[in-house]
Amino acid sequence: MEKVLLIIIALSGLSAVSSHAERQYHFVYEAKTMSDAQRYCREKHTDLATVDSMEVVKLLNDMAGQYNQSAWIGLHDDRDSWKWSMSDPSFYGPGETEFRPWGPGQPDNRHNEQCTYFYFGGTWYDYDCNTRLSVDCFDVTGPNATFVLIKSKMTWTEAQSYCREHHTDLASVRNPAENQQLVELLSGWGYEAWIAFDNSGKWEDSDCGVEKPFICYGPVPVSMQVIKVRVEKPNGVDLNTQAFLDEMLVEAKKNLRAQGLDDNVQLAWRKQPDGEVFHKEEEKKRDEL
Repeated sequence: MEKVLLIIIALSGLSAVSSHAERQYHFVYEAKTMSDAQRYCREKHTDLATVDSMEVVKLLNDMAGQYNQSAWIGLHDDRDSWKWSMSDPSFYGPGETEFRPWGPGQPDNRHNEQCTYFYFGGTWYDYDCNTRLSVDCFDVTGPNATFVLIKSKMTWTEAQSYCREHHTDLASVRNPAENQQLVELLSGWGYEAWIAFDNSGKWEDSDCGVEKPFICYGPVPVSMQVIKVRVEKPNGVDLNTQAFLDEMLVEAKKNLRAQGLDDNVQLAWRKQPDGEVFHKEEEKKRDEL
């Protein structure tokens, strides 16, 4: 029977650092400010680390090992990083998630203030989430919202739990008209009250001038391996048809996966200058086998 050369390229996405084929993380123990850390990461790698899943959070925790302190990642706080407790996107019209009538100089995050209260005059202020204030809940029916003032004093987390149990959620304020409704609701009360805006997230914010270790990310190095395999040509089969080539790749990957091949590895055919994958071996080489 005739024998042919089967040449496969294996593109490996394996990494000892990250299970994410497209990204590799690097924990740098040298303390730098956030600006210096970002500059270093962009020069040596791609940028400061971004985190998009709990899997990555676990990975970074494992990388840090016994280093039990904070480290810079690429999350930067600004006025636009705040979010509503009521997260259903269908509840908000165009631009309504950006409605933010902050008071003068707000938000200032003076004491790590990550929650928002509504001042009875209609302006918003960031505040310590553990402070006990009155609460603005609301009930939602379709696109309509009805605001409810709860005069009992609660922390922001307690207020959120209470509103979700007894109403829909802590109040979201989408536009000037709803803001005015709250002004009128609180006019006879004369105090501030929690609304649903918060900036708590999963991260700790810190002065960007403080020096900390940091985590960079970059592309995972891709290794390429060319494997030559000799196979026997089945009778009446054209080995260079696309259907046969595709079927062979599927079977090859199944066999390799059974042997522990990572799913990030890609297999492809390498074509010769004439466009063919398979070629008959020269008689001399066959005789030497």
